[in-house]
Amino acid sequence: MEQQTCSKLLSHQFKKLNSSDEIDLCAQFRGKVLLVVNTASQCGYTPQFEQLEALHQRYRQQGLSVIGFPSNDFRQDRGSEADSAKVCYLDYGVTFTMLERSHVTGEQANPVFRQLANDAGVAPSWNFFKYIVDRNGKAVAVFSSRTTPDDPLIVATIEKLL
Repeated sequence: MEQQTCSKLLSHQFKKLNSSDEIDLCAQFRGKVLLVVNTASQCGYTPQFEQLEALHQRYRQQGLSVIGFPSNDFRQDRGSEADSAKVCYLDYGVTFTMLERSHVTGEQANPVFRQLANDAGVAPSWNFFKYIVDRNGKAVAVFSSRTTPDDPLIVATIEKLL
């Protein structure tokens, strides 16, 4: 029953990064503003983890959730999931939700990124591609990898939705 009250985007379960624990996206994120980003541990944009974490800390009490999807689609998340987890959790102190490594582009894209690409009309073209999703589960803004998480337009979009 509860699953039916959730947006198509959130009607999925994923394992947490480097863990056997599963997260029901609907139960965890329904009704929240989301910043969904595909990440990579060995990319020139990897330092954006700091700004993503800062956004998470600044707005989580107001209803923002940052969700990271590690992916090796662009060959920048080398090694194991344990290596990715080390970069996220130890090197950058990430506390926002990081999910298991998966594909974010093409036919093999995970269902969240297939839905985001369909709704927004654009799939990630590189790592740290960002989608802002409103409280109803609809993608309302897309930002390229070059746009940093602390960019005034991203912050203003998030603040407007909160």
